[in-house]
Amino acid sequence: MEIQYLSKGKQPKKEIKEEPHKILFTGLDTAGKSTIILAIQREFSKIALLKPTRGAQRRIFEFLGKDIAEWDLGGQVSYRISYLKNPGKYFDGTEILIYVIDIQNQSRIPEAISYLKDVVGQLNNLEIEPPIYIFFHKSDPALLRNAINEMQTMRVDLREKIKNAANYKQIYFYETSIYNLPSIIKAMSEILLNLYPKSQLIEKTINEFARKVDSDGVVMIDDNSLVIGSFYKNEEVKNLLSASTPYFLTLNDSFQFTEVLPGRKEENNMIVQRFGKNFVFKQLKLKEDSPPYYLLMLKQDPTLNEDDFESFANLLKEILKS
Repeated sequence: MEIQYLSKGKQPKKEIKEEPHKILFTGLDTAGKSTIILAIQREFSKIALLKPTRGAQRRIFEFLGKDIAEWDLGGQVSYRISYLKNPGKYFDGTEILIYVIDIQNQSRIPEAISYLKDVVGQLNNLEIEPPIYIFFHKSDPALLRNAINEMQTMRVDLREKIKNAANYKQIYFYETSIYNLPSIIKAMSEILLNLYPKSQLIEKTINEFARKVDSDGVVMIDDNSLVIGSFYKNEEVKNLLSASTPYFLTLNDSFQFTEVLPGRKEENNMIVQRFGKNFVFKQLKLKEDSPPYYLLMLKQDPTLNEDDFESFANLLKEILKS
């Protein structure tokens, strides 16, 4: 601990900084916790070289102006024993708990349920009740297509076993796969938006903006691939934009917006035709010292009015700073 010695007289003004919101990833080893985190960060090249997580890994990132402390707990037996022996160090302060289960490794599912029960026991001892989100991970599209009835029966049965074993009020389920990146984006976005009380106001602002610019659909995404808000004219548009979001984020990573020359107006957007539709991808910089946000839109007419975007950005700035 750093100790500061202050001279008598005027005391320095202390900055009050909000504590980061703590999100905990846990589960057995090889369940896929770290691959989910890397997929959201679009660090795909690291996934193939990934080694088992050693102990607890912590990362701080920003979501809608709030600091998020993301804890990734390695799932080897020795580490799990350590976490359970020191619950105050690892579990205390958790606001969201994400428990990842490898849906393809059925022989270890009883072990996964047993450890989840132990984790819930420690939450009860600490007298905290964060919502628990169970990720049925590695629900790969090919697997679901080839054994759709078997997988559906297994998931229903597994949900009941988990609910009975955990005996926990707030427990929710998602099916995720790194081969279906939108499934991870959807899960993480919905979970994190629960931390932000003004998410409905942002959603309303996006809906009004979409109608103003005559767009069939708008998705606002942050630099961690998380959806901040969206508007879809219909289900077809929703499916198109959801499937296309990872493509445009990866395209943006590969071809970053170029530096603007002095005296030139910034052109931080791209227009791409896919599936016979016009997709507009535009960067929004709301704060100088923070990563950008992105808008992905589906428009019949790809013409852009920069004044509309400026007004929209100003509204978002007001919402985020208030």
